[in-house]
Amino acid sequence: MSPARGPLSGRRSSGARRRAVASATALALALGTAAGSVALTAPAAADVTNAKPAVVPTLKEWTGGSGSFDLDSSTRIVVPATLEEMGAQVAADIADLTARTVPVAVDAAPDEGDIVLVVDPTLVHAAGGERFDEEGYVLDVDPGRVTVTAPTEQGAFYGTRSLLQVLVQSPGRGSVPVGESVDWPDYASRGFMLDVGRRFFTPEFVRDYISMMSWFKLNEFQIHLMDNEISPAGGNWADAQAGFRLQSDNPAFAGLASTDGAYDRADWQSFEDTAAAHAVTIIPEIEGPAHARSVVRWKPELGTNGGNSDHLDLSKPEATAVMKSIFTEFAPWFEGPDVHMGVDEYYASPALFRDYFNTMAAHVRSLGKHPRAWGSFTQMHGNANGYDRDVTINSWNGGWYSIESAYADGYRFLNTDDSTLYVVPFASYYHGNGLNNQWLYSSWAPNRTGNKIVPEGAAEGAMFAVWNDLVHADYTQQDVHGLVELSFPTIAQKTWDGATPELTFAQFSALTRTLGLGPGIEVVDFTRGGQLAGELSHGATVTASSADEGNGPEHLTDGQTTTRWSTRSTAPATLTVDLGSVQTVGAVEVDWTAAAATSYTVEVSADGSTWTRASRHRNTTGPGIDRATFGAHEARYVRLSSVVGGPDGVGAWRLSVLGRPDLALGAVATASGVESGTTMTAANVVDGDPSTRWSADYSAQPWVQVDLGTARTVDEITLRWEAASATAYRVEVSQDGAAWSPLVTRTGLAGGARTDVLTVPATAARYVRVTTTAKSLNPYLSLYDLEVRGAAPAEPVQVTATATVRCVAGRAQLSVDVVNDDAAPVDVVVTTPYGSRTFSALSPEKRAHAAFSTRAVGVEGGTAVVDVSPAGSPGQAGSVEVPFTGTACG
Repeated sequence: MSPARGPLSGRRSSGARRRAVASATALALALGTAAGSVALTAPAAADVTNAKPAVVPTLKEWTGGSGSFDLDSSTRIVVPATLEEMGAQVAADIADLTARTVPVAVDAAPDEGDIVLVVDPTLVHAAGGERFDEEGYVLDVDPGRVTVTAPTEQGAFYGTRSLLQVLVQSPGRGSVPVGESVDWPDYASRGFMLDVGRRFFTPEFVRDYISMMSWFKLNEFQIHLMDNEISPAGGNWADAQAGFRLQSDNPAFAGLASTDGAYDRADWQSFEDTAAAHAVTIIPEIEGPAHARSVVRWKPELGTNGGNSDHLDLSKPEATAVMKSIFTEFAPWFEGPDVHMGVDEYYASPALFRDYFNTMAAHVRSLGKHPRAWGSFTQMHGNANGYDRDVTINSWNGGWYSIESAYADGYRFLNTDDSTLYVVPFASYYHGNGLNNQWLYSSWAPNRTGNKIVPEGAAEGAMFAVWNDLVHADYTQQDVHGLVELSFPTIAQKTWDGATPELTFAQFSALTRTLGLGPGIEVVDFTRGGQLAGELSHGATVTASSADEGNGPEHLTDGQTTTRWSTRSTAPATLTVDLGSVQTVGAVEVDWTAAAATSYTVEVSADGSTWTRASRHRNTTGPGIDRATFGAHEARYVRLSSVVGGPDGVGAWRLSVLGRPDLALGAVATASGVESGTTMTAANVVDGDPSTRWSADYSAQPWVQVDLGTARTVDEITLRWEAASATAYRVEVSQDGAAWSPLVTRTGLAGGARTDVLTVPATAARYVRVTTTAKSLNPYLSLYDLEVRGAAPAEPVQVTATATVRCVAGRAQLSVDVVNDDAAPVDVVVTTPYGSRTFSALSPEKRAHAAFSTRAVGVEGGTAVVDVSPAGSPGQAGSVEVPFTGTACG
């Protein structure tokens, strides 16, 4: 690390700024089960200091201001000529993520509303040291401007990733909280390795992975270009799977490339171009002298055992010469500084292995590249004596060559520990179903492998890996992605900031579901984020009355964060969702783009012919997430009709039809205990995150229970088990948490991962407990989710209320307007300092207008009180204060 060089030049704390609030404020009232329970959106009474924005990986330092920067029609991306390509990339990303068009201004003077990118090589920050110098940045947000300043282009690019992540989480994807962040990584190498030798991945997939890695500031992508199946049937290598994935047009290398998929020069250049635009370095790896069946098949005379093997015969100088020629042929393709030469798991001569290692390391350097290799020294020779030290080592196994040995021997090295960081898709070993991301997030660090620990910063970083050992298994590249999707942000978090995470894993996982895979993704599907808890419409068919080209209604239910439906038509739109079968629906949630709908009607139908209005909804939140909740209906089709947009049309990122609510979601959960050494607590079964779980203590009959907060009518319980499931259990309920009554018992169940949906007689209960009486993998037991459903809360009442003061004949007059957005009549009482009015059975979509003369030439600001209840049910009234501003008429 470089010595400290003083504080960050020009560092300041962001000053508080107050934002104006309109005098006529729209308020949304939602009447809950308790009398007077009203939720509303209202202006803040005073400025508050903005909390640190949540991004992945976490921002190192944050000084919060007040207010926000908002994208608008004047916003530009202002860059010097040297950053013009980056500016264009950021503009494309903003369009992808926010549906807004932002122009790039090159060498222009910054103005109000701009996003400014600056590279200042003199910028330093003592706490960040060398890592800040190479990859750090400052993100400075004022109400009128955002500035990203960094010592390097790479740092500036990372600053834009943080900016975009904050934008995509804001309502309408258009604002950033005022404040300043100084950010930098703890480790220089933050990476991922993909084995394409054993299984080909398309060029489109590879490019998507480069883009996705940059979203989380991962900076090294090792592509394992040559490998083969581990052990062919009967020891016959003639028909063994083998892959070499580079296709040269040089006749001297004809026959080397795989026929089932290989990258030509244009493909590879597209990888390098994508990487250069996304601050990612590609580490190409060409294996040898083991894992070399492709070369032996090409030139059988160079293999051991008469060519019936995947090992090169290093006693033949021609074997090393051929490998040198391969590196020489393809080195000009590689634009990064490092090339990986493999060099591991060779079971022939250790002495010849060492000679090969040293010869190839020198050859790679002669090609202008720095060599990397897998650590094998302990297994091959007992130590690293005699091995070239100017090589970066992937320490992948303590028995082959540990991180402690690499540190002691003075190597540059990465932690690629097989026991924690290897995935062999769908195998019974090496995390066949994906890494233990919760443990990695909570307990792992890049400087540890098992019980071996080196000083912080000793490792260059860490890299997780996908090895496609099961060459004959039937799975796709998308299947692989589903196993590792959450590992990218997890490893990014722990290699960027090795400190104890600020968020719980459940919070972190939820954040990654919101962030998605980032912009510019073409073929990789986001598998985790699209489906909300209780959502019925994920993947459902959607039709629309109109749609813009490329932004069809199918995107509303595809689960992707960067696809959307839009229409430039200003005519009221209609969206229809087909759930595929009749189901119980109770709400619709829409994530509107900046072109948000102002109102719409929700209708339901069992057959697509006869429709019932469930809600007439007025959107008071504008762009962003808007929910219309209504009583339970049995329906296959859900329709949003009379969708009214603005002058630019209307659009939405997502439309979710929701079923009956999970009464246990977010409830207090407790358990008999938690598996020692883990953080997999009972809270995980009610957090709504399908990737978190409770891992029980080893008691004979462990239990977990939820407190619903109040007595509810329960008629359905869902248990989603991990592989270590219960084969027998009982469910009990209680009103007080002390006296328990049996509800249902299950025995003789199959082991393994499964979901149990239990339909039970309607029962009043506040507490629900599940006690396991037999386990499939004793002593282990693990449960992902415990969901409870039953009678829904009373249907909320939806109205919009505004209060304004105007001058009439020189006197101030207060007007209060209440619009019934509900599907049923409501009773309204308006009370002001100047009188009150009552409106009985106000019909849906109708407006109640109450005008009060103040008999004064001016009034001070104040509030009107609006009480709302279902027509004829005054005991269920809810109340809200509606502010109005003072006015002088003289």
